Amino acid sequence: MGSNMAECHPVAFRWPMKAKLNGAKLIHVDPRFTRTSAVADLHVPIRAGSDIAFLGGLINYVINSKRWNSDPFFKEFAVNYTNAATIIVDEFKDTEDLEGVFSGMVKFTEPAFWPYNGLEGRYDNATWAYKRGPKPPPGPIGAVTPGELARVAPGAATKDLIAKRAGPPFDDLVRSLKPGPAEKDPTLQNPHCVFQILKRHFARYTPEMVEQVCGSPKEKFIKVAEMLLENSGRDRTSAFAYAVAWTQHTYGVQMISCCALLQLLLGNIGRPGAGVMALRGHAAIQGSTDVPTLYHSIHGYLNAPSALRPHETLRDYMAAETSPTSYYGNLPKFLVSYLKSMYGAAATAENDFGYDWHPKILGDHSHMASFAAMADGKVKGMCCVGQNPATTLNGGATRRAMRELEWLVVKDNWLTETATHWYLGPEVKNGEVKIEDIKTEIFFFPSTQIAEYDGSFTNTQRMLQWHSFAAKAPGDCRTDSWFYHNLAKRLKKAYADSKLPRDQGWNNLSWDFDPDAGEEPLYPGEISARKVLREINGYQTADAKQHLKGFGELKDDGSTTCASWIYCGCFPAWDQNLTARREADPPGVPGAHLKWGWAWPANRRVMYNRASADLKGNPWSERKRWIWWDPTFVNPPDPKTAKPVPRGKWVGYDVPDFAATKAPDAQPKPDGIGLDALSGTQPFIMRADGKGWLFVPAGLVDGPLPTHYEPHESPIHNPLYKQQTSPVHKVWAPGKPYNQLAAVGDPKFPYVISTYRLTEHYLAGAMSRWLPWLAELQPELFIELGKDLAKEKGIRNLDWVVVSSPRGRIRAKALVTDRIGVMQIAGKRIHHVGMPWHWGWMGLSTGDVVNDLTSWVGDPNVSIHEGKAFVCNVEKA
Repeated sequence: MGSNMAECHPVAFRWPMKAKLNGAKLIHVDPRFTRTSAVADLHVPIRAGSDIAFLGGLINYVINSKRWNSDPFFKEFAVNYTNAATIIVDEFKDTEDLEGVFSGMVKFTEPAFWPYNGLEGRYDNATWAYKRGPKPPPGPIGAVTPGELARVAPGAATKDLIAKRAGPPFDDLVRSLKPGPAEKDPTLQNPHCVFQILKRHFARYTPEMVEQVCGSPKEKFIKVAEMLLENSGRDRTSAFAYAVAWTQHTYGVQMISCCALLQLLLGNIGRPGAGVMALRGHAAIQGSTDVPTLYHSIHGYLNAPSALRPHETLRDYMAAETSPTSYYGNLPKFLVSYLKSMYGAAATAENDFGYDWHPKILGDHSHMASFAAMADGKVKGMCCVGQNPATTLNGGATRRAMRELEWLVVKDNWLTETATHWYLGPEVKNGEVKIEDIKTEIFFFPSTQIAEYDGSFTNTQRMLQWHSFAAKAPGDCRTDSWFYHNLAKRLKKAYADSKLPRDQGWNNLSWDFDPDAGEEPLYPGEISARKVLREINGYQTADAKQHLKGFGELKDDGSTTCASWIYCGCFPAWDQNLTARREADPPGVPGAHLKWGWAWPANRRVMYNRASADLKGNPWSERKRWIWWDPTFVNPPDPKTAKPVPRGKWVGYDVPDFAATKAPDAQPKPDGIGLDALSGTQPFIMRADGKGWLFVPAGLVDGPLPTHYEPHESPIHNPLYKQQTSPVHKVWAPGKPYNQLAAVGDPKFPYVISTYRLTEHYLAGAMSRWLPWLAELQPELFIELGKDLAKEKGIRNLDWVVVSSPRGRIRAKALVTDRIGVMQIAGKRIHHVGMPWHWGWMGLSTGDVVNDLTSWVGDPNVSIHEGKAFVCNVEKA
């Protein structure tokens, strides 16, 4: 679901095809019949944007099925490994109680834009919390509360507190954050327990309702549900794979959360052949969020320090962000080691390891928020590297925004639309904009291709793989790392004499990526890629050649440096780059190919794999054996204390995602933090309760349970709730002429449209439209429409058509097929069309910009746009 894997991820799709040869069943749920559908055992059509209704229907069907209620496996997994039994506070109100919204809704009394941009308001999640018993008694520092501790001024008072503690400097702070125990009902009968709440929540998602909302035939929907039930349990597992057709919605995060909820109920998380796989767009998309190009996080998915959150001091940040009873109880170690990587020897305990030098975000700095601010003249300049915004996300508004810049740097392989919009953009060509009125100064830096430098990829399965350059780049082409490296050195030089407090971050920044003596750079001024990976891995600050073997060695006292804690262990010795390994397991031997590359965290290939064993540590079945508890294993003495360690260890085909010597019957330590706060039967170690979350008490801004809302632009009113769309989804530049939005059921724009990708082209086209072979295979833009709509409009195959939305009009060739068509939705006949979005006015193959049709609306959690479900009109040109 949410993916045309055969065409958009063809290399990865060989594995589902191999599974199919071994007897696996392949299901494809998609608005179009694609090459993925053609090899599937079952294709189910679905209206774009209605996936939560489909998944919610599966959840309702599963928990009321005879198989789920008669097989003890499912209840055992749900009660012990998920929060199904946890009781929620009495004040919680569900969408069933409030006509489509949750309790805690704070309505805006006037239009509220940055930093929230919520459509109607925002949620206060206090009523989504677990019902808890009394908080545990305070630790060694007694009367000092987390708030007081967080505000102790640096200096003697802080040192006195630290001196009274046992262990690292921040343990007592973390311990003081521990909440009281959550109340539970293992019988799942309490009306306020998670299971009963979700059972009521999804009760209206019947097969009949799914057919009405999704357009998916009832008999096909039931067949999907039965196939999932048949292929889940002790002996069998099922997996979901999705891509951007699940993310690019105003509720995209909730779609994925809904799938995770279903998989937890089926026991399909943490086990081989199970899970929810995000199909990344290319070989390093995963890496670009791990070592982030995102505004809201720093390395390893830690939240970026923010001026809008209680992040004023280092201890404030730790108190706000640390989850004391999960592995995130070690956050102080991750953060201090990160700050040591940033500021080196200048980062000391006395100055909070340079925390005050670190930049803080001011709100929403995502793509659309930035371009909306740019359109208002609030952004002076932009470095655009490896991106082509002139063809993306409401292209007309985006190009308008870029014309407000004073300067623009474009670094790419070719002169893209972003580099040439000022003289070749459609607004300039049609006379709407005059070149002499554009004030922007544009600089172009020619870039290398991926095979022209050394480095690493991190792919869909979180695996780092080292690659070496194949050829030198021509002329003045340079790598992205060359650009940033030399820019950083110039900026450090520019700020060197500044005494301003705001510039001390630059003055103290640790920056040493020039090649060592004897290491020949690929290009003049180029970095050492291995040096960067060593910095990411981390080392002892006393000796940079003493690399860290894993994140278990990180300290919060300044003795370790590590840029990204999740990558710690990929380069465990000076001459040991594990990402360069290429050793597969022997054919026919069960295993996880642990010597092929290196996967984070700790080279684990299946996350939360403690769930692959039952409560006693035995495999759920021999067929699905993955890791298990070996009570006879003789452990060496504890390396820190030299004390003997009791027998027993988690062993298996993978690296256990659990404390290696924690027995299944181990109980939490009363004063424990981190993994010491979890028992031997709590496999989800990154969650504060060690459970997989069916109900999400914190972390999502748009609700604790997935709920079907309509896309912002929809041809119908919401058949499930009075609430039409997510009340907190984001809208930028509301009411502005360049971001006009269609009303519900607008007769001027009656058709549902999805954008999609082709195998032959790549994203905005900068890596494919300049290649003659690919341009010949897919030479021009087209719109895929069904035969019924074509007949209604008098359109024949290959006719020119005009496609319009409230934001723009474009021309394309008609591709009339049986692969997409008309659906009966809530008693209304709805046509669906699709368009690939790879084109622009540059390159060998040119065409109109499909994203000129899209709008600036998006998901409230991650600010991604809604490009897979909006409305349009189609007319013969």
